[in-house]
Amino acid sequence: MSSAAIGSEQIPPTQPRELRRVVTSSVVGTALEWYDFFIYGFAVTLVFNKLFFPTSDPAVGTIAGFATFGVGFAIRPLGGFLFGHLGDRVGRRATLVLTTLVMGVSTGLIGLLPTYETIGVWAPVLLTLLRVLQGLGAGAEFGGASTLLCEHAPPHRRGYLSSYAQTGVQIGLLLGTVSFLLVESLGDEAVQAWAWRVPFLLSFVMIALSLYVRLRVAESPVFERMSADRRTTKLPVFEAMRRYPRNFLIGIGAHICDTAVVYIYATFSVAYVQETLDLPRWVGLTGVIASTFVVIVLQPLYGALSDRVGRKPLNLFSVIFTGLFAFPFFALLDTQQPALIWIALVVAAGLGLAPMIAVQPAFYAELFGARVRYTGFASSREIGAALGGFSPLVASALVLQAGGTGWLVAVWMVITALISLVAFAFSRETKNLDITAPETLQR
Repeated sequence: MSSAAIGSEQIPPTQPRELRRVVTSSVVGTALEWYDFFIYGFAVTLVFNKLFFPTSDPAVGTIAGFATFGVGFAIRPLGGFLFGHLGDRVGRRATLVLTTLVMGVSTGLIGLLPTYETIGVWAPVLLTLLRVLQGLGAGAEFGGASTLLCEHAPPHRRGYLSSYAQTGVQIGLLLGTVSFLLVESLGDEAVQAWAWRVPFLLSFVMIALSLYVRLRVAESPVFERMSADRRTTKLPVFEAMRRYPRNFLIGIGAHICDTAVVYIYATFSVAYVQETLDLPRWVGLTGVIASTFVVIVLQPLYGALSDRVGRKPLNLFSVIFTGLFAFPFFALLDTQQPALIWIALVVAAGLGLAPMIAVQPAFYAELFGARVRYTGFASSREIGAALGGFSPLVASALVLQAGGTGWLVAVWMVITALISLVAFAFSRETKNLDITAPETLQR
């Protein structure tokens, strides 16, 4: 296990016990925060389209609901700028504690909202405002957790250990999917009356668990050394764009494809299977659960592989497979056979999505120097998320345009894959980069 230096002094490696604590904190924190973010997407097609956006056409209500879902993505870059600034100025850990509170409280409050029938137009307005707060918290969560984990990890295991930040995101997706599957088992009357609120109200309980694990974690040794040496920067976002313009653009483009397709797989496909293919909702939800479980198992393996072969080969393979599988994916869905639908989701996520997102924490952390890492990571990634995050809304509109078929959505997936392919093609291999330096050596 090696040490690296900032200035003339070496930073001692994080001890194994503390490293395990950092990994645990990353998994638990991102799982709980992204549970909050994902359950909104499931609620759109289950209740929000009826209780908050009433209309005679369920498809129109779903599109309106997905529009507010997209609002969370539109605001995420602001969260990246704001909390990234704090992360690079006052510390990674303290900022993550704050994002936990923002995310958890806003999600819990959604579960307390009155519906359109009770307060009229104020219902969707308040729902949208809380979705904005969710977006602010989510915009800094993943970048902060990944930065903290990468700066604690030994260089030769950075890809493997940091992949657990993304594993936490997938656990959050799994928990959200299971929670709504259980809610639906109570019957439509109970769901519409009260049961839909339960997954949101549980967020209040989850805040306590997330804060407990995060407050026990040590600050990044890289940040502590920079702070002691007074090498932090006053305006990290401008510094990140000035010093790393190429990497900033790569960071934007790299996140467009996986953002677009993960929500097509995890949220839009559930609505497509139910509303367009007229199959029971459990078919789509079960497929999402199966594919998410496969991704959770594979991500540490892909992360470890990236420590051996590099980040770039896995990124390129992942995005190329995603583009090539777009049309076969919808062909399998359109068979209306549950087993083939599950196969489509498992293959798309396991071979297309999983390698790209497993490598993502290390890939982004290695794009920027330590002084602006949190800001550069979070802001560039979340701009990409904003561009790709309206994917469920775009997909719903494209299905209507195509007369109830998914071929235009497949075209959309190919386009996003091509954008990220260009970003990855222009990226440099960074697995051997010293990320403890205030400035990276590769720009």
